[in-house]
Amino acid sequence: MSELSTPTVTIIGAGLAGSEAAWQLARRGIRVRLHEMRPQLMTPAHKTGNCAELVCSNTFRADHLENAVGLLHEEMRRLDSLIMRCGDEARIPAGTALAVDREQFSELVTRALKNEPLIEFVDGEVTEIPAEGLVLIASGPLTSDTLYERIKELTGEDRLCFFDAIAPVVDAESINMDVAFWKNRYDKNVEEGEAGDYLNCPMNEQQYKTFIAELVAAEKVAFKGFEDIPFFDGCMPIEEMAERGEDTPRFGPMKPVGLDHPETGERYYAVVQLRRDNRMGSLLNMVGFQTKMTYGEQKRVFTTIPGLENAEFFRLGSLHRNTFIKSPALLDGTLRLKSDPRILFAGQITGVEGYVESASMGLMAGRFLADIACGREPVAPPSDTAHGALLAHISQTRVEDFQPMNINFGLLPAGKKRDGKRRFSRAERRHAVSDRALAVLDQWLRRC
Repeated sequence: MSELSTPTVTIIGAGLAGSEAAWQLARRGIRVRLHEMRPQLMTPAHKTGNCAELVCSNTFRADHLENAVGLLHEEMRRLDSLIMRCGDEARIPAGTALAVDREQFSELVTRALKNEPLIEFVDGEVTEIPAEGLVLIASGPLTSDTLYERIKELTGEDRLCFFDAIAPVVDAESINMDVAFWKNRYDKNVEEGEAGDYLNCPMNEQQYKTFIAELVAAEKVAFKGFEDIPFFDGCMPIEEMAERGEDTPRFGPMKPVGLDHPETGERYYAVVQLRRDNRMGSLLNMVGFQTKMTYGEQKRVFTTIPGLENAEFFRLGSLHRNTFIKSPALLDGTLRLKSDPRILFAGQITGVEGYVESASMGLMAGRFLADIACGREPVAPPSDTAHGALLAHISQTRVEDFQPMNINFGLLPAGKKRDGKRRFSRAERRHAVSDRALAVLDQWLRRC
């Protein structure tokens, strides 16, 4: 079937999922009409009108096969992912993690899509879901109120939502380097004589306990009518952690193990880590420090951290509402709306959590839509691949148990624990699961 005889696919939202889906469709000769409400209508978290703008942090997390998200990275690369291609090009040092210069990254994605002749950009808010033709709703967790009302009408389900939180970004020149030091945990991914990729602000026991007390006592943003909406555990505000127990942050983002001082060998009670937020390293992101404190309290409390006494904040933390649909009740295994299969959903609105997971579901939706546009029945990858596991989570989880989730090895078939008398380590088991997943993906690709 020629591209002129195939239908044009409408995509609502040019975030990570919508951008990836548009790319996949265009690469298969399918015309795309890509709608994005920004910059005409901005969200509380976005700053630009670029495609695939990153708002919470600048990291795609671990980039190795002993981690499930690293497996997802590799699967996406094998599936010709635009998001991974641009992520690799915009990569900045972050140890074994894939972190990107967020401005360069979104500019690369935007440029690639705008240079694709089969993609038509349409600016402005979508207030009605098209009544005909193939449609992908990838409007994300910050879907406008008007569009979300249309989605509720379409699905017949009440909305579910939870708050997400953004970590502050600090001017690197304002940090006291007499206190802070560069080091990766256990010196991972660092050549001898080189500094690490993370800037560490150390604390002794008294400094830590004082800091935790200030976190708990600080003024927080009022929830108004949303007091009972839970946070997603993978993006828990730092003060919410502190309220769960004094030592909770010290076993989370403030964990000091493997971060002895590189010159003195001194060990610390807790450590605050910062990671490059751009290629130049002029901006640093406070790792794991999502927050719901007011702006004034953030400045007051965070400047009590050793090394950040005179910190200047390029961006303070903030809250925004995340929304998602009851996907297991609404979607089939290829992201189609059961009540109207010409409409697909992708991205965080489906109940996956994380940049890469959102993009991966956009990738799948793009491939599925290309098949549908060409008159073929879409086929999902097996559930022992990372993509297949996420699709199974979206479509097969019990509705009453459904919550947003990152990719993790618990969604994949377990690896063999021993061979005869030899017991495999956790890293060996995970690597074996990843190897099997990639082999299965390659087989699926050959069939598709």
